[in-house]
Amino acid sequence: MRGGLPGLPTPHPLLHQLPSVYMDQPFTERFLSALDEVLAPVLLTLDNLPAHLDPRTAPEDLLAWLAEWVAVEADPDRPVDRRRALVGGAVARHRVRGTRHGLAAAVRMETGIEPEIDESGATSWSDEPGSALPGSAGTWVRVRLRVADEAAVAPTRVRLERLMAAEVPAHVAYEVDVVVASDGTGV
Repeated sequence: MRGGLPGLPTPHPLLHQLPSVYMDQPFTERFLSALDEVLAPVLLTLDNLPAHLDPRTAPEDLLAWLAEWVAVEADPDRPVDRRRALVGGAVARHRVRGTRHGLAAAVRMETGIEPEIDESGATSWSDEPGSALPGSAGTWVRVRLRVADEAAVAPTRVRLERLMAAEVPAHVAYEVDVVVASDGTGV
């Protein structure tokens, strides 16, 4: 929860909004300065609202709140620049969610590795009635990641399993394959 900062100056002092006849009144000055202290955080937040709602400039404590708005999980263990990129690109990624392109983008965002994706689906066009259907009968997706370090296999697999469960449509079976690249081409 965000709180006020003691001694925060108000951008719009209430005393200066009154006619000059009230400026010499000590009670009015004390009363309005107390209100200024209470209203200063509210007025400053409203003045900076566009910056608070932009993932590139939002304070870190509001970034998780913005992530909830766009339905992404901003893991606090990630560096703040990766969380900002995740929240900033969420709407564009939601447009392609459930597609091969969307799955590849989600895997790249989560792991930083370019995935190899195989799937059962296909499309074709034919002007002959009764032609064979493309793809296979069951729906499935296989994602393979090549990593350079064997120590990275287990944590990458866990993150990828969680991501696949969230990104792949519910009726589609999926398989995760994390392998150590023998030629050193993995990340």
